[in-house]
Amino acid sequence: MHFTKEDFGKDFKWGVSTAAYQIEGAHDLDGKGTSIWDSFSNKKRKITNGHNGNIACDFYHQYPQDLELIKQLNIPNYRFSISWSRILPNGTGEINFKGVAYYNRVIDLCLELGIEPWVTIYHWDLPEALHAKGGWTNREVLNWFSEYVQCCIKYFGDRVKHWMVLNEPMVFTGAGYFLGVHAPGKVGLSNFLAAAHHAALCQAEGGRILRSHQQEYKIGTTFSYSHIDPLRENHEKDLRAVVKVDALLNRLFLEPLLGMGYPMKDLKILQKIERFMLPGDEQKLAFQMDFVGLQNYTREIVSHAPLMPFVQAKIIKANKRKVTHTLMNWEVYPASIYQALKRWNNYPAIKEILVTENGAAFHDHLVENEVHDAERLQYLQDHIEQVLKAQKEGVKVNGYFVWTLMDNFEWAEGYHPRFGLIHVDFDTQKRTIKNSGKWYSQLLLDRKL
Repeated sequence: MHFTKEDFGKDFKWGVSTAAYQIEGAHDLDGKGTSIWDSFSNKKRKITNGHNGNIACDFYHQYPQDLELIKQLNIPNYRFSISWSRILPNGTGEINFKGVAYYNRVIDLCLELGIEPWVTIYHWDLPEALHAKGGWTNREVLNWFSEYVQCCIKYFGDRVKHWMVLNEPMVFTGAGYFLGVHAPGKVGLSNFLAAAHHAALCQAEGGRILRSHQQEYKIGTTFSYSHIDPLRENHEKDLRAVVKVDALLNRLFLEPLLGMGYPMKDLKILQKIERFMLPGDEQKLAFQMDFVGLQNYTREIVSHAPLMPFVQAKIIKANKRKVTHTLMNWEVYPASIYQALKRWNNYPAIKEILVTENGAAFHDHLVENEVHDAERLQYLQDHIEQVLKAQKEGVKVNGYFVWTLMDNFEWAEGYHPRFGLIHVDFDTQKRTIKNSGKWYSQLLLDRKL
């Protein structure tokens, strides 16, 4: 590896990311309401090995030592999310001031330690009380979400300057409202399209509310993105499959935000979203973010599949292709992040790109208080190198946040895949910095590696 922190420029943002439900625990303490992930993960057979996030990493109680570890690792920026149901137990109405006080303690300690807080407003944990009213499929979610954003600004906005409105809307609507493998476990095209449209409206409206309060805020939102290649080069039907899958996975939420509307031309089934649109919605979908967050882990290979509903395409899993892959069965393909950055750079409306998540889960073994995670270390080096390559070619990328600070609850996969720079023993809550974490710390010390 041949790069240093300085190669990226002095204004480049280095950080680490987490999400509330994946680390906090304390699922029913101090007035917190139930979220859809509390309900979903406590149902039988929903999560690998019957796991849930009731305790997770116990960050709710352990945050002082965990923030100290971030400082020890020389990480200057920390991205974390607010749990909607911790501050609004019913989603709207009554404020839970114990929840507000908790996030104020986290934010204040970050600032005291010289760590800049980057807050994600919504990272998938909708209050269960709102799900009972239809959740993201109910257009009223615009009002519920607006109230929640206003609360975040009121209680945290004097100190938090960097905001992200939504985390990966394609994932929480697709997995949660179409496939049913994530909370709240709904299925079907109608549920998905309604949820998708309302989430797309909320990502822009959240930006507008933040901007109306404070011109100086740095406002963004984040998108999952995987570069997509055909199984067979120069095979016309596979190439058409690539266009359709790309429209669905990579462009469905990004392009409306940029004022381009939904990519219906390339995926005809999206025309059905119009039945959830009201006059003026196309304009309301657009907002000029200060930055967009790219969340990249892999690439996908697709082939034409005439029997697959809606897209006539299927993704060929990494293990079936016999390529190097992570515990999530995602191909290790560092060029994907470079290709994503280059492509996003071609959208004139994108002012700045930050890589807000990138990382990998491998088999980690704690041996004599050491975790020699050579595969993760190599993965991070190779992907950061690709980010630098894109930046040197003029791509407006100005930040990189590792997913994730520490091993945590990995949604439907439970605690099996470990993504952290820090190993967590979930029985004792002992933290051990992995070799990848030590390497990242050294990179951020400005030393030549």
